[in-house]
Amino acid sequence: MVITAEEKGKIFAKHGKGATDTGSSEGQIALFTKRITHLTGHLKSNRKDFVTQRSLQLLVGKRRSLLTYLKNKDIVRYRAIVADLGLRK
Repeated sequence: MVITAEEKGKIFAKHGKGATDTGSSEGQIALFTKRITHLTGHLKSNRKDFVTQRSLQLLVGKRRSLLTYLKNKDIVRYRAIVADLGLRK
């Protein structure tokens, strides 16, 4: 799946500080979440695709570490992004 620049701009505008602010933790977490949902759907139909499975595990780990960083730095922003994206933790 290729995420176009317009889609990335919309994600960063909604969750980050602006459409061009690609470095914010909230924007990166939202982008990782979109990629994770796409890869999860792919793996449901292609369950023996182990390369994609590894990529998914790496993305989940990156998102988890960003969420931990955000939780330690600013708990209010952490709670807002978790509630907005519908993440469990």
